Amino acid sequence: MELGSRDAFSRMGTLGIEEEFYIVDADGYPTSGTDDLVYGRDPPASVPEGFDHELFECTIEAQTETIDDPANAADALATVREALVDHAAADGYRIAAAGLHPAAKWRELDHVQKPRYQTQLDRIQYPQHRNTTAGLHVHVGVDDADKAVWVANRLRWHCPVLLALSANSPFWNGFDTGLASARAKVFENLPNTGVPSAFEDFDAFQRYERRMVETDSIADRGELWFDVRPHTGHGTVEVRAPDAQRDPEVTLALAEYVRALVVDYAERYEDGESPASLRRELLDENKWRAIRHGHDAAFVDRDGEGTTALGKIVEAECDRLGVDGIREVYEAESGAARQRRIREESGADALRTDLLVSP
Repeated sequence: MELGSRDAFSRMGTLGIEEEFYIVDADGYPTSGTDDLVYGRDPPASVPEGFDHELFECTIEAQTETIDDPANAADALATVREALVDHAAADGYRIAAAGLHPAAKWRELDHVQKPRYQTQLDRIQYPQHRNTTAGLHVHVGVDDADKAVWVANRLRWHCPVLLALSANSPFWNGFDTGLASARAKVFENLPNTGVPSAFEDFDAFQRYERRMVETDSIADRGELWFDVRPHTGHGTVEVRAPDAQRDPEVTLALAEYVRALVVDYAERYEDGESPASLRRELLDENKWRAIRHGHDAAFVDRDGEGTTALGKIVEAECDRLGVDGIREVYEAESGAARQRRIREESGADALRTDLLVSP
């Protein structure tokens, strides 16, 4: 039984970034038959832990090492991305990024043979069989387990904001869904996803985690795929809400915001602040608004009394936390809008090219 412990939560403010990408052929189409890329060769020297498949052979995960100083995040991310692009190129592949690849048709792509994923496919069936999604996960170290749970509870309101800023998946199986983030809607059809309920403390979360494993609801703690969770193995708060990004500057801006939120809430926990409460149904409503509208969303306020447009939230958060990146992300064309514009103006071939990750 793979469960974490309180002891994992020992470092405050460290940063880790996990990104999921698509392996594509010379024409930019997601492709199968890529096991040699992942398992057949030694990993690059700059990424000694290597890369790993996600559920499909056309998806691959890359992650930075633990970043102690956030000033080093850009270099750490560039190192991993450059290594991945070069590693793929050596086998004749390229790397693309989006929350959903517009040309990925799940019925035509192969799942990996890794036992973990084969077990999930057997247990979950249709929702997992079609799960060609790619996300961005940000880990921030927290030095106390109860604090981590308290912070994760507070971050639930921010997850739809992060999703709206990152929305980068308007197309699904080649057609326009009308959504800004179809990835989020596809992914939340899996069990144990979406905005979680609040937990009273670490003991309450660990009881839940243990019960889910002991009742064979999940194989291990990693199958709790919520938008935010205390990671009881890494000793972090992990935010899993955003879509994957082609532009590393967007990834870095979202990571900067997540880290600032975690550090801020950790300090407020130490100050004895009482946690705010908002019904999960209203948090779900906010997530739907992010899925549907992306940058144009307005969200139910934390007190439940009104709504505020994303732009005003971004301005307030930048001023409150001293961050700038998400302001630039909001003011720029969203990933979803960019994809729609390029396909309408220049066609599907141009869109596939635009999603390619540069070395």
